[in-house]
Amino acid sequence: MRIHTFPAAVCRQLYRPSLVRIPRPSLASRQWPCAIRYNSSENPNKSTFPPEIQLEGGRTYKTDSWMNTPASILSAIPRHLHLQPDHPLSITRQLIESRFPGYAYHNEYFPVVSVYQNFDSLGFPPDHVGRNRTDTYYLNKETVLRTHTSAHQADTFKKNETEGWLISADVYRRDAVDRSHYPVFHQMEGARTWDRKSVEGGGMTLAEKIWADVEKIPKHGIKVEDPNPTIHPERNPLQETHSADEIEAVAAHLKRSLEDVVVAIFSAARLAAANAAKQAGLPSPTTEEEPLKVRWVEAYFPFTSPSWELEVEWQGDWLEVLGSGIVKQDLLNNSGVPDRVGWAFGLGLERIAMLLYSIPDIRLFWSTDPRFLTQFSSTRPIQRFVPFSKYPACVKDVSFWLPTSSSAAGGNTPAGPNQGFHENDIMELAREVCGDVVEDVRLVDEFVHSKTGRKSMCYRTNYRALDRTLTNKEMNEMHAVFCKQLVQKLGVELR
Repeated sequence: MRIHTFPAAVCRQLYRPSLVRIPRPSLASRQWPCAIRYNSSENPNKSTFPPEIQLEGGRTYKTDSWMNTPASILSAIPRHLHLQPDHPLSITRQLIESRFPGYAYHNEYFPVVSVYQNFDSLGFPPDHVGRNRTDTYYLNKETVLRTHTSAHQADTFKKNETEGWLISADVYRRDAVDRSHYPVFHQMEGARTWDRKSVEGGGMTLAEKIWADVEKIPKHGIKVEDPNPTIHPERNPLQETHSADEIEAVAAHLKRSLEDVVVAIFSAARLAAANAAKQAGLPSPTTEEEPLKVRWVEAYFPFTSPSWELEVEWQGDWLEVLGSGIVKQDLLNNSGVPDRVGWAFGLGLERIAMLLYSIPDIRLFWSTDPRFLTQFSSTRPIQRFVPFSKYPACVKDVSFWLPTSSSAAGGNTPAGPNQGFHENDIMELAREVCGDVVEDVRLVDEFVHSKTGRKSMCYRTNYRALDRTLTNKEMNEMHAVFCKQLVQKLGVELR
């Protein structure tokens, strides 16, 4: 099931819960797998990449004018955090997988995919915002780093090896810099389908077969709010080739399966919170005594209908945990399995792991510090993360005039290699110049000059290392380089 960072006007994110971005170890200490460099001597607003890059496993790719993927992003490919033993992301993945016995687990798909796999196979229109170079990392016009695990959905359906499967993988998107977002993060999606031909001549309808499978799912005692009908002609329409009785059964199987996942996740989180309070000599959190509450919310995703998001009440707030829905029949037809009908879901592993372990900063997932890694074990109950350091922040501002030919428009620029200014370009430069000492970058002021019509913007960068105190002198020097790069690469005029 695909999850992409798109504006709400386009569609509510299927995987926004997963939009927790993965920080990495200090860029200075990493071995880059390919020789990518920036050279602005000929054109200060463009970067020059090598004509060919080689990635993990000796895979070689040609680059062209669409190439916008820096070496720091490519260097994350060999890390495979979701497969590292005793890593919190790996433990979280295994916890969810344990709730789907008999499903096939696909955890090693390579992240470089075709534009067709990432967008076309899922029905994304040619002008969709997600195709923009401001949002997606391209190697060339036809090749990208997957922006969601759903890039492998059609191929997995086409294999038709099992009725149910899960995919876990690293995904890549250009996005904001803060404590819960990063350009590399991990998603998990799953699907379960039924073959209509399997009930032919068996004296049982497909709906009856699915309801029988629903009864095999472990029952729970949580409070579930689900006030809307499964099918609504306008908000959550039934697909033309589907029957209402079949989809009622498929939806019930989907919701019971995912409620079971939520019970496992939040029961572990509650136990961790209670143990942490006990060790600190404090009373147990009130959430430990209150019944768990979940609710289903109608949603829209371009590859499912009807669609829903699952939210959980946690510490006084409703948290969006995952997105789900009935798989679009066109996707199954195009995958060579037209007789199948079923559901799919998607979630973000970082979001779940941060909740389970109370991890406050996404960058920690990429840490190689033993003080972090030794706190987690797949053989022990879930325990809350114990911070081992808290270093002060160092805040720096930069104000500039935008180039007269550019705008700060969000994502509605054309999906071509020659796009104008975009906020994600600032985020990308901050990561490239400053690495993981950047905690967040945010817009704090903007205005348009009344006479010239030029637009001014001010961004605040919050620098904070996870392992040491940053000095004002070194941050002044680093920030000066960052500002210089803004001028050279984006063509802005500093104020």
